[in-house]
Amino acid sequence: MIEVEVHQSLLHFLRLQNQPHWPHNLTMARLVARALRLGRSALIQTASPPGSRNQQYQLSYLLPILMWPRKTILVAPQSVQEHLITVEIPKLLASNSNLGSSLPKKVIQTYPPQNPDFNGLLLMKPEAWLVSQWQNDHFCEGIPTIIDWADDLETWVQNYLTTSFLPTHWNQLMEVYPDQADLIRETRVNLTRSLFQHPANPYSCYLVEQHEQQVLQNLIEGLSLSRRNKELQSHHLHHNFWFQWQSNGRLRWAEIHRQRGTFSLYCTPYDLSEALKNIWAKQPVVIIGGALDLETKADSYRQMMGLGDLTCVKFSPDSHHEMIQLYLPNSLPMPNTPQFQGALIAETRTLLQISSSATNRLTVLIIGDVPLKSQVGTALASEFGSRVQVETVAVEENGVLITGWEFWQQHQREFKAPKLLIITTLPLPSLEHPLVSGRVNYYKQQGLDWFRLYLLPKALQDLQRAIVSVRESQGVVAILDSRVIRRSYGQQILTALSPFAKIDYLDTTCFI
Repeated sequence: MIEVEVHQSLLHFLRLQNQPHWPHNLTMARLVARALRLGRSALIQTASPPGSRNQQYQLSYLLPILMWPRKTILVAPQSVQEHLITVEIPKLLASNSNLGSSLPKKVIQTYPPQNPDFNGLLLMKPEAWLVSQWQNDHFCEGIPTIIDWADDLETWVQNYLTTSFLPTHWNQLMEVYPDQADLIRETRVNLTRSLFQHPANPYSCYLVEQHEQQVLQNLIEGLSLSRRNKELQSHHLHHNFWFQWQSNGRLRWAEIHRQRGTFSLYCTPYDLSEALKNIWAKQPVVIIGGALDLETKADSYRQMMGLGDLTCVKFSPDSHHEMIQLYLPNSLPMPNTPQFQGALIAETRTLLQISSSATNRLTVLIIGDVPLKSQVGTALASEFGSRVQVETVAVEENGVLITGWEFWQQHQREFKAPKLLIITTLPLPSLEHPLVSGRVNYYKQQGLDWFRLYLLPKALQDLQRAIVSVRESQGVVAILDSRVIRRSYGQQILTALSPFAKIDYLDTTCFI
């Protein structure tokens, strides 16, 4: 069986490398080989979130793919594909003669393939794969598909299914309907006036209210862009946006560009599961992510992504090489109290003084609240000077980087691993964000537990991704949000952060 051949070959390869390797390589390789042989889907959590330098698990699916004698598809971001093509695959092929069983000469192509009938490995970007699935491209149907970096799968699908109507589209619409130019112009003016009356918020976006939706509905009816005329209007500009806008189960919002005096409209489905169910039925898939769900069976994740019955495996982090020191002060006020900001700044100042005297490494301070980020940055800069920088990659080696969650996730790999990461508040999506509140309202209408199905899983995933580089330096993570201690879901937070060694106080010995 291919499982035995893969196990023997990978074991031989790892021995030849004579260097530390991911401890679960052999187990995962057998799982992938079994999925290929049986055509049974699987969900594998590697405990290595995207961005981790420890991506050694990729050998565990590459070797089964290369040894499998039939066509396979690998879906992964461009950066992952480049790493596999330039590093991992050549390494395996170079050792081919030394492996327990020789690798077949498998053709490796990137999408679109030069020869649609080739019998090899096809590398596809997530966007291209999603397009092929929704456009009913039969080329991919029935072909075993491996999806790497699935921690971003929800975002990939959400972005693909989100339709938009941008400021430039109004003029284009008037070119298509010149006899209705006055109606189109009047609609844009009325919407601009209404949307700009919303009070400014840090996110510059707002749910489209009922009376604003009615303004758009009048335009849709005036231009005959209704769903009933979908086939007749399919050749018209942006017909898909208007069709989706009228569909049920959609989150509709506007992004306001105040300086330019314009706005953009967006529409996306609340529930991704219905849209994805048909895709999973088309071919066996092996979905590989670092931290998709706290539980091995991943019930919440499977429900959200429309996944049915499949093999689920969850590997544990390497406690010897990925242990962090976790500092949880228990005397800080709750984040929603007036006393929190002052206590936060005082505690942060103390932590920076200790770390500065012990190490010359970068210190990172993550603040999700936009106004608070600016206020803390100003307060710390008054004491620590130019060492303190806000959301920039141009930071001194011993500097203090103040950043939001999104910036840190995008640029974490551009910094040397910090010895101290300070998390001011848990990354629970803010209910003040219109898109978050809109999604929460949808969960409430469906009678679902919106906190444990939406807010908490998102926070856990962001936490695990944020501390990736600190795990590699086996540094200190300080969480200044006392909800970890005082709320019932705190235990789930701690589970997501494990393995860790809890410390009750910080001193210079913590950074040795």
